[in-house]
Amino acid sequence: MKTVLITGCSSGFGLETARYFRDRNWKVIATMRTAREDILPPSEHLRILPLDVTDPESIRRAIDAAGPIDVLVNNAGIGWLNALEGTPMAVAREIFETNTLGTMAVTQAVLPQFRQRRSGVIVNVASSVTLKPLPLLSVYTASKAAVDAFTDVLALELHEFDVRVRLVQPGRSPETRFGENARSLAQGEFSFPEAYSGLAQSVFAGWQQEQSAITRSLDVAEAVWFAATDPSSPAHIPAGADAMALAG
Repeated sequence: MKTVLITGCSSGFGLETARYFRDRNWKVIATMRTAREDILPPSEHLRILPLDVTDPESIRRAIDAAGPIDVLVNNAGIGWLNALEGTPMAVAREIFETNTLGTMAVTQAVLPQFRQRRSGVIVNVASSVTLKPLPLLSVYTASKAAVDAFTDVLALELHEFDVRVRLVQPGRSPETRFGENARSLAQGEFSFPEAYSGLAQSVFAGWQQEQSAITRSLDVAEAVWFAATDPSSPAHIPAGADAMALAG
């Protein structure tokens, strides 16, 4: 029985991906900042571990507790929607610490076992925002574009060790908390600068109108499964109708 470790499983894409692998007879190690045993039905093939991808000691403990794994899915991430002018640099650093450096840090922690066994798959969940520039997403897009580039170069580094590296690019998903969190932030401490209020309103209005081509959590889980289990899968895999349209 193969084992997958997935980060960011408290909701959304990570939770659905954990379900998807569990239902296909994989051993699943579902991680999240604060472990919740009630997030999934109990199973002898499921372990839930705390993991903060921005904390080196938390990463070390989780990887040690997990033991040997076959696939790493870097899914943990946080969203951000605001103009650059309305984004404190402390927030920008937090975005990069989680979305970019967190992905690198967890990957680095599992590389020795993959390299020594000459086997393993790394799947990085990024975003389709890197396929088309979108307003108010400059910092978030930059953090995900860095993951795109990191993934491509890492694949070259690990090729000689027979370790595969893939990138999954989800589109916009109303099922996740991104839009909800963006709206709450816009009305809270980090509200949009007044000069950008018209742009922000048009963006939210566009989201309401674009309901046909979206990404479901299941789309992402299927894409991650494809990346993890099919050696012929492409390096970049769009997930969701909107992401596939952007990828052409």
